[in-house]
Amino acid sequence: MKIDLLLMVFVVEIFFIVLVVWIAWSSIVGAPWVPTPINKVRAMLEFANVTSNDTLYDLGSGDGRIIVMAAKEFGAQSIGIEVDPFRILWSRLKIRWYNLGQRARVIRANFFKTTVENATVVTLYQGYKINKKIREKLANELKAGSRVVSYRFILDGWKPVKTSEDESIFLYVV
Repeated sequence: MKIDLLLMVFVVEIFFIVLVVWIAWSSIVGAPWVPTPINKVRAMLEFANVTSNDTLYDLGSGDGRIIVMAAKEFGAQSIGIEVDPFRILWSRLKIRWYNLGQRARVIRANFFKTTVENATVVTLYQGYKINKKIREKLANELKAGSRVVSYRFILDGWKPVKTSEDESIFLYVV
C-alpha cells in the first residue's frame, strides 16, 4: 500500500515537472503560449476581411484556433507555423475533426526561417520584441497589398491602416 502511494506521488510529480517544462519551453524558444480569445480571433479575421480568396499564415499558431476558424468560417487556405509538437498535434486533430484537411494545415517550423511569400494575410499574436524583429521579414517577403493583422502588439515603425483600440487589433497593408 505504501509503495503504491509513493508511486502515485512520483507519477504526479513527474507529470507536473513535464507540464512546467512544456509551458516554459515555448517561452525559451519564442513567446509564451497565450491563446487568442475566440471572439478576438473572429474580430481579427473580420478586421482583415479574410475571404475564400485568401491564403492566411498564422505565425506561432498554437492550438490552431486561427487557422481552423479562417478555413471553416471564412473559407481561406490556412497555414499555421508552430514549433511546439504538442500544439501541432492538437492543431492537426482539430483540422481532422472539422474535416479541413483541404483548407488548413500546420507545419513544425520556426516562422523566422519559413517563407510567407504566398500569404495574402498574416496573423500575429506575439510580443513587442518579436513583432519588431518580424516586420523586416514581412516587408521583404509579402506582396504589395498583403494584410498583416496583429492582436495586442503593434508593428513599431509601420502605420496601421485600421485600428480597433477596444479590440486591440491593428491592421497593416504592405
